[in-house]
Amino acid sequence: MKKLLLSFTAALSLVLLSQSQMAIAQEKSIVVSSTTSTEQSGLFGYLLPIFEKKAGIQVKVVAVGTGQALDIGRRGDADVVFVHDKPAEEKFVEEGYSTQRNEVMYNDFVLIGPKVDPAKIGGGKDIQAGLQKIASTQTPFISRGDKSGTHAAELRYWKGAGVEVSPSSSWYKETGSGMGPALNTASAMNGYILSDRATWLTFKNRGDLVILVQGDPKLFNQYGVMLVNPVKYPQVKKAEGQAFIDWLISKDGQDTIAGYKVGGEQLFFPNAKK
Repeated sequence: MKKLLLSFTAALSLVLLSQSQMAIAQEKSIVVSSTTSTEQSGLFGYLLPIFEKKAGIQVKVVAVGTGQALDIGRRGDADVVFVHDKPAEEKFVEEGYSTQRNEVMYNDFVLIGPKVDPAKIGGGKDIQAGLQKIASTQTPFISRGDKSGTHAAELRYWKGAGVEVSPSSSWYKETGSGMGPALNTASAMNGYILSDRATWLTFKNRGDLVILVQGDPKLFNQYGVMLVNPVKYPQVKKAEGQAFIDWLISKDGQDTIAGYKVGGEQLFFPNAKK
């Protein structure tokens, strides 16, 4: 009877230990609020399983426009913010919602439009000159209109071109959506649109759309990652979130980012500052 009791106690201890280990494992997860381009380009689908296997930390992604992603961080509803609007990111740090911004990678924006190119911008490398021609001909232009990093960049380019745009214009259409749905709208309307190159390369429903303007240094698109300030929000998983950031900017993480390709073409270029 005593041996039976000892065996039962030992078995119960093993069960409780196993449950405890499972609970600890389940706790090892973080929430990352990020831009739609990292999700819709397929980068996260490639990147995260590699990190999760190495670190034992599950990453739950909330993919929205950069403005919304930063707002999620401001509410303390994410552990890490991974976006692409440097001025907005620097403001996020200045406001105390994070203590450090880390550069991770870059790609570029491209101006896309119909092959027939009614605004005659094809082959150009000056984004502002291209937008001026679109505005002067009042050919359809599709804007995300969602306060994303791409939308913020687009508005900077319009301002630089000296063009005031308004959703009330007959030719300027705001979708209020992510990059993929906005590209679908541009394809359906045969209109012009600004896109990050990574999402464009993975986009299938192109219709008659092609890249018309690229190569302008102004089209440089930098991505940054930040840990949400755990002093301001004690619920932030500081150790796990920092582990994710440290891996992204490590040689291993940077090599993994560089290794993501579609059709043999690299989508993101690592440039973390060591």
